[in-house]
Amino acid sequence: MFKTVLCPVDVNEAGLETRAIATAVPMVRASGGKLTLLAVVLESPVMAAEYLPPDFRESQVREAGEVLTRLARETGLPPDQVETRIRHGRPYHEILEEARAIHVELIVMASHRPGLSTYLLGSNATYVVRHAACSVMVIREQAA
Repeated sequence: MFKTVLCPVDVNEAGLETRAIATAVPMVRASGGKLTLLAVVLESPVMAAEYLPPDFRESQVREAGEVLTRLARETGLPPDQVETRIRHGRPYHEILEEARAIHVELIVMASHRPGLSTYLLGSNATYVVRHAACSVMVIREQAA
């Protein structure tokens, strides 16, 4: 049984993420463990910073917090079994750092079906699977 589960959430793809969360919740409930929902706010490129509104980063953090709070509530888990966290940076790096920091036993994350660009450039899920020190479960989007 996995007692500490990390579920990264892309706040822009909440529909896909719900399947990953729905997969993680029964495991956490059965083990009496804890689910951590993580959102990563991308760093804005320095060159783009001057074109963005002054409160752009704060609004991204606020939006991520609202989405995470809603998703945490929707899990139906008691408050002591679900927490939310927000980090800043590259998603794959921050997912791995958070997993190390809170000693997770399992990462459950969503991933799109791979396309040519994924094979050429890689994806967050691919990087996490390759470099995580714990088990990783990747939930694919359903075919249309």
